[in-house]
Amino acid sequence: MKYKSIILKSGKEESVRRFHPWIFTGAIARQDNQIEEGDFVNVWTRDGECLGVGLAEKGSSIACRLLAFGQDRLPQDFLEQIIKEAYDARLSIGLACNPETDCYRLVHGEGDCLPGLVVDIYGSTAVVQAHTVGMHRLRNQVAQAVVKVVKEVENVYYKSEGTLPYKADIKDRQDGYLIGGETNCIAKENSLLFRIDWLRGQKTGFFLDQRENRSLVERYSKGKRVLNMCCYTGGFSVYALRGGAVAVDSVDSSEKAIELTQSNIDLNFNDETRHRGFCKDAFEFLAEAKKDEYDLIILDPPAFAKHRSAIKNALQGYKRLNARAIEKIKKGGLLFTFSCSQAVDKEMFRMAVFSAAAMTGRKVRILHQLHQPQDHPINIYHPEGEYLKGLVLQIS
Repeated sequence: MKYKSIILKSGKEESVRRFHPWIFTGAIARQDNQIEEGDFVNVWTRDGECLGVGLAEKGSSIACRLLAFGQDRLPQDFLEQIIKEAYDARLSIGLACNPETDCYRLVHGEGDCLPGLVVDIYGSTAVVQAHTVGMHRLRNQVAQAVVKVVKEVENVYYKSEGTLPYKADIKDRQDGYLIGGETNCIAKENSLLFRIDWLRGQKTGFFLDQRENRSLVERYSKGKRVLNMCCYTGGFSVYALRGGAVAVDSVDSSEKAIELTQSNIDLNFNDETRHRGFCKDAFEFLAEAKKDEYDLIILDPPAFAKHRSAIKNALQGYKRLNARAIEKIKKGGLLFTFSCSQAVDKEMFRMAVFSAAAMTGRKVRILHQLHQPQDHPINIYHPEGEYLKGLVLQIS
């Protein structure tokens, strides 16, 4: 590996000494002229101290994401070492090699010391997603390391066409198999079965980050009429049905999502008559829903704010959506409400939900504060990694 150099301004090294992995453009005093996006770089103080090794970026406020601190070289097998550490962590929490669950997140970016990289496992297939040019350039080494570490994996699918920086000069950004060629997958989560479409589905094919929250919905579903808004693959719906819900309605604006939801319900239940699917806009469906029709409502919309510039509109969207649900839910009912927008922190989201509740004038209590599961770890030195926020509310 060839390493190029970035030298920081005086005083700008303090965040790196606290192990924050991002180097911002405004912190740089000077750098090598030949640095290209994705290059390995050493980060130095003005006094000649090497603070770490990272991958260079361009086109955003982040100039480099660090892979290691306090050293100026990485071992040739650094990817295998870090991925092995991530795998061992999943073993220790009972996710890897679990007979009831064969899908989980193996690598979660900064939370696993590999900024810009996501690796999800679905049975014998790993889906790799790069969010930076540096990780894109390392994709084949990542695939080889995953197969070497996780013995069950026989196929590696690369799905980054929609996540790489769109302005980056990348000619080979198309999705496809790096190893193997599995195209049909049924994954198991807590003994429930789900069809995973990593070829055409959102993200890597399934929202693994809601696993624990789906189980909580199951616990509360017995005897209830459930509404699952923005259902996508129908995960919450399947769990609610197993939990004993008397009726479950799944709503999504995508006809394909409704078909996938029904497919997953058919996969787990024979001739299930308690479920209905509706292809409709969430706001329209809630506006037309009868008051007191549902005992439990799940609001899990896609990210309303992917960038900080969209925060204001996103908060208004969360407020409107939650107000509609709180208005319509039966007295004593439960509302599971989420935000997966990284740009919206948990205090902003909570204030939006508070405002929604105040608009309706109903009594609302918080029963649970929800977040991402153990296989989506948050690096304690990188609080930006906490992206999934959720509340369980009881409405009187």
